[in-house]
Amino acid sequence: MFQMSMLADMADNVITIYNFADKMPPIDPCSTDKPLYALVDMGSNGIRFSISDLSPPRTRLLHCVYRERAGISLYDALHAPGGEPFKFSRDTISKVADMLLRFRNICDGYGVRRENILVFATEAMRTAKNRDDMLAAIWEKSGLKVDLLSPAMESLFGAMGARSGFAHVDGLFMDLGGGSVQMTYIDSTGGMHEYATLAADAATSMPYGAAKLTDALRTTETAEKAKTDLHKQMREAFEGLQARFPRIKEQCKSDHGITIYFCGGGFRGYGSMLMHTDPIQPYPIPSIGGYTVPGNRFVQWKKMLAANNHDGKIFGMSKRRREQFPAIVTVVRALVEAVPYIKQVIFCSGGNREGVLYMKLSPDIRESSPLQVVPGGIKTDIPVNIVETIKTMVPSGSPRKDAISDNLLHYVAKNMYANMGDTDDVNSAKYLHSPTSGPLAGLPGFTHETRALFALMMCARWGSDLSRTDREMLGNLQILVGPELSFLCDFIGTSARLLATLVPSALVDWSRTLSQPGLLPIPVRFRSQFGHNFGKKGKKDGILLEVEVEE
Repeated sequence: MFQMSMLADMADNVITIYNFADKMPPIDPCSTDKPLYALVDMGSNGIRFSISDLSPPRTRLLHCVYRERAGISLYDALHAPGGEPFKFSRDTISKVADMLLRFRNICDGYGVRRENILVFATEAMRTAKNRDDMLAAIWEKSGLKVDLLSPAMESLFGAMGARSGFAHVDGLFMDLGGGSVQMTYIDSTGGMHEYATLAADAATSMPYGAAKLTDALRTTETAEKAKTDLHKQMREAFEGLQARFPRIKEQCKSDHGITIYFCGGGFRGYGSMLMHTDPIQPYPIPSIGGYTVPGNRFVQWKKMLAANNHDGKIFGMSKRRREQFPAIVTVVRALVEAVPYIKQVIFCSGGNREGVLYMKLSPDIRESSPLQVVPGGIKTDIPVNIVETIKTMVPSGSPRKDAISDNLLHYVAKNMYANMGDTDDVNSAKYLHSPTSGPLAGLPGFTHETRALFALMMCARWGSDLSRTDREMLGNLQILVGPELSFLCDFIGTSARLLATLVPSALVDWSRTLSQPGLLPIPVRFRSQFGHNFGKKGKKDGILLEVEVEE
């Protein structure tokens, strides 16, 4: 009787666009319990476990406190040599159930409430003939219920996990796992909170994940059929999104083109190959999350395929991923032929687990900028006047000025008074390496450009007092952002250094500092202008900063 009741519950465990709000309710702001959430993503290529702390004020960052991956491929388990197709063996079922029991015990050690342990499965579990046997074994061994994500919800959570690291997004979102590839569109810039539901409703799931397509490419007959079907479905998916969202058509016709956000191990593998062959070498920021590539490089799939054929270690590429790389390239080729005018692609480290957590947040927290709550810097609130003063020092007409957001300047202001007891060379090196070892390093979503901009501004704030070994990284970060932004970072960092010299503490009343005597030896005002006749020969662009000192 118990077994029949449990299986009936399992049959109702499919998460759809219509029931996910009830099955995965948002965080209760009135709860006094610590908001620890444990998630298990039973994907086709591997099973991923994580525990996240959503306590304020860092709720928006989806702070992960534990992370692990079990290298078991559920897709391979369904197609094991000698086994019955689309059926898990008893050994696989037992191993997976033991993994879930182990993770439940880890969750108990962290103090995660049982109702906050969420387990969900995707394409491999959806297609397994004996999935009920697997779900029953997991329940019996660990007491954990597994939810099956519908294709639309898999698309939604993948897209929202990728979206979670950014203040705003506008572009295609694609997820390439082991069993399927998803495509949808998100535009959060219009202020519509329902864009998540629109994205799920418009999503397309294609049964050509990296593992599944790798099998299809083994024979000529199955390979040709898979490629033909994939190209057709990719084209139809994009055409469907164009019909649904007129903004995509506008982007196709404009000179700017379309931005694509990628998540999932398959696309991240392609991103690792692009980074391995990047013109900037050694590439200064090794994490794939936030890596941005212009469209004209992304489409060079032939070069990426050739690079994969070379012997030697490639960072971010496991042996299994390299074996699947021809299938990954097949997906990329179909995408390139279906989507014209790709402006840039951004690889995201967030995925289904981050998407589930992100959808639990209230709308106001979801739509806030993650930079506002990134740790680091001084503990006190930063006066608005500091940020405004820095902004006034950057004149209008400065090239690429719009690339440095107010939130980024606020984070610079928050850090410009930190570590005042350390020497210039220590602080210069510390902030230079912040993209790889600082608070921004482990956070999903922040683009490499954003991390580099912060590093360059803060390095300049401390005089760029660097050793010869660090000069190479400085130069590569400058190449990454380009000469115009590199110059602007140097100017802003030097201006911050000047301000910190004039006002050595952030705790003074900045509303009076620049206009009243007493807090400074003399009142000071700034004027700046961008011009074209600087340098010894008067042929260089630059910024003239005038410091007005009253007698």
